[in-house]
Amino acid sequence: MALTGPGGSVMTREEVDRALARLGAEHEAVQTSLLALQDHPGCRLLDGAELTGRTQERWSAAEPGLGRLWSMFDTYTEALAAARAVRSRRNRPNQAELQELTELLRGSGVTVSAGRASNGGLSLTGGARLSEQVSLTELVERMNDWYGRIIEVASAADAVWSALPARIDLLLTELGRVQALARSVGVHPGEHPTGDALEEMGQELASLRAEVVADPLAFWTPRPSGSDTNGGRDPIAGSVDTGRYDRSARALDDLRQELQDVLRLRDDADERLEGVSDLLARADATLAEARRARGEVLAKIAATEVPAVPGPASALRERLAQADQWRRHGQWHRLGPLLDTLEGAAQRELLRARESLTSVTAPLALRAELRGRLDAYKAMGARLGVAEDPELIEHYDQARRMLWSAPCDLRAAEHAVRRYQQALRPTQAQAQQTQAQAQQAQQAQQAQGEQERQHGPADGRPYGV
Repeated sequence: MALTGPGGSVMTREEVDRALARLGAEHEAVQTSLLALQDHPGCRLLDGAELTGRTQERWSAAEPGLGRLWSMFDTYTEALAAARAVRSRRNRPNQAELQELTELLRGSGVTVSAGRASNGGLSLTGGARLSEQVSLTELVERMNDWYGRIIEVASAADAVWSALPARIDLLLTELGRVQALARSVGVHPGEHPTGDALEEMGQELASLRAEVVADPLAFWTPRPSGSDTNGGRDPIAGSVDTGRYDRSARALDDLRQELQDVLRLRDDADERLEGVSDLLARADATLAEARRARGEVLAKIAATEVPAVPGPASALRERLAQADQWRRHGQWHRLGPLLDTLEGAAQRELLRARESLTSVTAPLALRAELRGRLDAYKAMGARLGVAEDPELIEHYDQARRMLWSAPCDLRAAEHAVRRYQQALRPTQAQAQQTQAQAQQAQQAQQAQGEQERQHGPADGRPYGV
C-alpha cells in the first residue's frame, strides 16, 4: 500500500530521482532556448524599433514576456535547487523528506509573483493577487506559452525583414537604372507617361519599404491551423506576402520593355520615316502612271468607261511632316503610334494606287491579249498549211485592222478574233484527220517491213531480186 500525503500519494525514492533527472534536462533545455531567444535577430530588431500597426500591437503584448520568462526561469531554478538540496541530505530519504520532495516536484509548492503570472495576477473576483502557488509543470507550461508568443512574433518579423527590404533595395537600384535609360531617350516626368509612371513607382517602393520596416507583420500570412507539416514545432508557421513587391517588379519590367521600344524607335525613326516617304512616293508615281494610262486609253480605246484616278494622299503627307517634327523634338510617345499608323496607311495607299492603275489599264491589257491570240491563231494556221486560205486571210485582215487602229472597238475586235478562230476550226479538223491517216499508213508500212524481215518476202523471192 502506497504512502499518502496531503496532496495524494507520496513519491518513492526512484520516482524522485527520475523526476529530478527529467527536470534537470528540462532546465538545461529551457536555459538554452532562453539564451537563443535573447540573441534572436527578430527580437533584437524589434527591441527599440519604431513599430506601427499590427506589429506594434502584437509586440507590445509579447515583449513583457522576455522579462517574465527570465523571472519564471529563476523561480524554476530555485525550486529545482531546493528539491535537489532536500534529496542530497541522505542517500535514503525518510518519509517526511519524501513528502517534502513530492510537494516540491508535483505539488503547487512554487510561489510566483503576480507579475510573473500569465494573466497579470487577476483573480475571478476582479481583485489583484500579489502571488500565486503553481507546480513546476504549470510553471514550464507558462514559460512555453510566453516563449511561443514571443518567438512567433520575432520569427515572423525576422522572416519579413529578411525577405523584403533587401529585395526592395535591389528593385530601387534597378529603378534608378531604368530612370537613367528614360532620361537618355528624353523621357521625363510631366512630359511622358512613362516618366510619370517611373516617378510614381519610386514613391510606391519607398513607401513599401517604410511600411515593411515599421510593420513587418502586415506582410505576414500565417499558416492555417492544422497545416503545419512539422507537427507544430515550426515557429515560422506562415509565409511572406510579396504581392505588392511582385506587382511593382512586373510593372518595372513592363516600363523597361517600353523604354527599350522607345530606344529602338529612336534608333529606327529615320529609317522608318524614309520608308513611309518612299511608299508614298511610289504611290504617287503609280497614280501618275495611272493618269497617263487613262489618257492613253481614252485616246486608243473606243466606247469604254475608264474609272477616274484618285488624287495623291496629301493628308498622309501632312501627317508624315508632323511625325518628322515629333522626331526632331524627341516626342517618342507620340511618334511611335503615329509611325505605326503611317506605315499601314502608306501600304494601303500604294495598294490603292496599284489597283487604280490595274483598273485603268484593263482595256489596254485586253487589247494586248486579243493581239496575242490573233497571232497565235495565225501561227497555228501556218503549221496546218492553210495560211493562204482566202477566207482565213480575210478574217485575219479584218481582225488586225480593228486591233491595230485607234480608237479600237474592243467588243468588235474580240468578235472578229472569235470569227477567225471559228473559221480555222474546220481546216484544223481536216488537217488533223489527214495527219492521222498519214500516221496510220506509215504505221502499216512499218509493220509490213518488220514482217518481211522476220519471214522473208510474201512472194517467196529472195531479197534483192
